[in-house]
Amino acid sequence: MKIYTRTGDNGQTSLIGGQRVSKSHPRLEAYGTLDELNSLLGILRVHISTKTGANTILTDIQRDLFRLGAGLADPKFGTDDVSSAEISLKCSMETMEADIDRLCAMSPELNSFVLPSGSPGAVYAHYARSVCRRAERKIVPICTDVSALDWVVRYLNRLSDWLFALARAENAVDGVGEEI
Repeated sequence: MKIYTRTGDNGQTSLIGGQRVSKSHPRLEAYGTLDELNSLLGILRVHISTKTGANTILTDIQRDLFRLGAGLADPKFGTDDVSSAEISLKCSMETMEADIDRLCAMSPELNSFVLPSGSPGAVYAHYARSVCRRAERKIVPICTDVSALDWVVRYLNRLSDWLFALARAENAVDGVGEEI
């Protein structure tokens, strides 16, 4: 199987179902940003400490992002025809919330804003958090059109919180102080 098709050489691509759209279409912007985030999470996995115990949940999140991206490539995603509940997430928001609490317990109490800095794992977690926020901003307009996708925004919001908690825990376990 060839990986090139030449069908996108004119600035258009196909959504699931065959509909041709511009590569600047909001759905492509959204799932392209999820793809970027997923790639960045792969880099993060190389740099995180085993002391935070975050690699398994990070792998589950990567699988979730892949499923969400595939869902967003389907114009029927979030409609009655293709229920958003069909996306089986490995990492639920409840799992992320419990892990946020666990990661926060590893870090000093937070009393002010912190600069994205520190250990390699922390810096990549902060970077992934900012890309996650961008993905969320790209998906919000789609959710306005398809209210059944609101849960995707909630998932990404929780994920960015988790990435922030991970960044702080990475600095704590590596003995790196945070810049206030």
